[in-house]
Amino acid sequence: MSQTLHPMLNIAVRAARSAGSIINRAALDLDVLKVASKGTNDFVTEVDQAAEEAIISTLLEAYPGHAILAEESGCQRGSKHSDYLWIIDPLDGTTNFIHGFPVYAVSIALAFRGKVEQAVVYDPTRNDLFYASKGKGAYLNDRRLRVSKRTRMSDALIGTGFPFRKGDNFKRYMKMFEEVMQNCAGMRRPGAAALDLCYVAAGWYDGFFETGLSPWDVAAGSLMITEAGGLVGNFTGEADFLYQREVVAGSPRIYGQLVQTLAPYTRVIKEPEAAAAANPDGAGSDASSDATQAFAASASGSLGQPAPEAAPARKTTRIRKADMPARDDAPF
Repeated sequence: MSQTLHPMLNIAVRAARSAGSIINRAALDLDVLKVASKGTNDFVTEVDQAAEEAIISTLLEAYPGHAILAEESGCQRGSKHSDYLWIIDPLDGTTNFIHGFPVYAVSIALAFRGKVEQAVVYDPTRNDLFYASKGKGAYLNDRRLRVSKRTRMSDALIGTGFPFRKGDNFKRYMKMFEEVMQNCAGMRRPGAAALDLCYVAAGWYDGFFETGLSPWDVAAGSLMITEAGGLVGNFTGEADFLYQREVVAGSPRIYGQLVQTLAPYTRVIKEPEAAAAANPDGAGSDASSDATQAFAASASGSLGQPAPEAAPARKTTRIRKADMPARDDAPF
């Protein structure tokens, strides 16, 4: 990297590369890998845990007063009340990794008072480093990223992620999939959302949507997209996507068309439910700590941008806590 990075971004890059080295070493001998299940089709390996420990240790050594939100350990480490929150996915695409399918990444984002300001997504199999600082642009290695210039959905390549957990609403997703698929040039599902979002920033995808994602899946990638000139939000085009378990992203024109298609399928929730939704899988015994709740509250409406071609005028249905399902299984 030839350009000078923000000091906090530099630390995040160091942490991501350290985790990537652990992942690459383990990939050489997957047969001895110890795998545990967090739920149906939801796996964690000793590599996830070792990579997360390497990341957190690197970050807290440099910034011991910062807060941490990590996929495997929740908010157990770091300060509970800092304005700075590191949002970490040590191995996004664990199922791919277990099978030797080389599409997975390390994702690290730093939010300040609810707004993501630094982001790193590292693809260890290709040694590709995506990174962004708020207001400074997004990059892949030394190359500046820009979203695609395509304007018609019929020309667009759209990324997505399939539901895979027990309790996910497959019928709802298949209706969305069918509607988008019939109107675009093609759809792809590699299986690592952090990389999918970076592919939108790079212009390799024209758009992306997925349900059931957690903050650590989307925090870093969302900054990549906005810094590359794209848009990101929930299915109704609002900016409070980080804790809503639904995200749509794309170049401005394609984003607007995706929002129009996906808006009827939204299941947006609001505070105080967002703090609980931040960690529905129960990662970490303290994952709903004050730091997480404060970030969820301040992040609502602070990330992403509204679409220039917003969804058709309609009143968004807000799901009350009593009616909210445990997972992405609201009726379509």
